[in-house]
Amino acid sequence: MDSPVGISRERLEQALEHSAFAKLLGAELLDFAPGKVSLQLHSRPELNQHHGYTHGAVVGFMIDSGCAWAAASLVGDVVTSEYKVNLLAPAIGDQLICRSEVIKAGKRQAVCRADVFAVNHGEEKIIATGLATIARV
Repeated sequence: MDSPVGISRERLEQALEHSAFAKLLGAELLDFAPGKVSLQLHSRPELNQHHGYTHGAVVGFMIDSGCAWAAASLVGDVVTSEYKVNLLAPAIGDQLICRSEVIKAGKRQAVCRADVFAVNHGEEKIIATGLATIARV
């Protein structure tokens, strides 16, 4: 059941099932709480760039989606208005994990942040951070 404004974990998982791009990348919801979401995807060769690292566009997807999903948990249906990514290190690992949270939610938009970690042999290393403005639909 949805909260008065935000969407529930079940509703977000249903939306994921209908997102062809998220399914193509293999994105999975890990944790869900009002204003906070974690997602993951497993690295695979077809997501890599020419040096063998997971492509920056995949990392951008994680920041974009993580922030949008965190915002949706508080304000309901959303779209991304803008996002910024700082790539800090190569995305080398078995999986990527994105932890996102809402910094401030208003009537029309939410500002969110996200950090992406590469997990390599069980150890996490931050590889990117980002900010996003998410608009209510």
